Amino acid sequence: MNGNDLSTAIRNCLGDFTSYSDELGELDRALGDGDLGITVSLGAAAVEEALAVLPADSTPAEVVLACAKAFANANPSTMAALVAGALLAGSKVWGASTSLADGQIGAFAVAAAESISQRGKSKIGDKTILDAMFPAADALVNAAAGESALDAAINAAEAGVIASKELQSRRGRASWLQERSIGLQDPGATAFLRFLQSWKATNTPAALITVGENTK
Repeated sequence: MNGNDLSTAIRNCLGDFTSYSDELGELDRALGDGDLGITVSLGAAAVEEALAVLPADSTPAEVVLACAKAFANANPSTMAALVAGALLAGSKVWGASTSLADGQIGAFAVAAAESISQRGKSKIGDKTILDAMFPAADALVNAAAGESALDAAINAAEAGVIASKELQSRRGRASWLQERSIGLQDPGATAFLRFLQSWKATNTPAALITVGENTK
């Protein structure tokens, strides 16, 4: 997958991902300030606009950097800043590569999750997006030969979302609820799961990830 392929795949994905804005807003109203749906909608629109004018010969890292800048500028929220930082960290893994091969997607996902963990001072079990991100990143890295790494990542993220319901929120505004947050589904983890599901739903097999294949 080269930069132009990646740009197309991202735009395909975001068109479906924004359909979950209402769901994410409702989940966020139960645990936070309720702005996650707006963050997703504004960020996706800004990213699509930025990618539409990006040169076709841009590298995958340049595509991701454009996404990070657009998403951050579209929103003043903490989530937007964390996502932008995660994308920046992931882009550094790819460097000047003109196409993505085995291992680079998983490495990107790990770097992105670690960035959010460090910047947000959070970890698995704190009831955040990381409860889906870290398991998904691990699945991408360790999927068996011939297995759909994307399917493995989706399954791992979904398990993380389900597990998050029984956790107490320990970061952000959701932490103010203390024990009352137990039983509620984390909106950030859900957003990450929906992103992965949208990627699979809207992209051709060439844009999907299977271990043992070069994703050019």
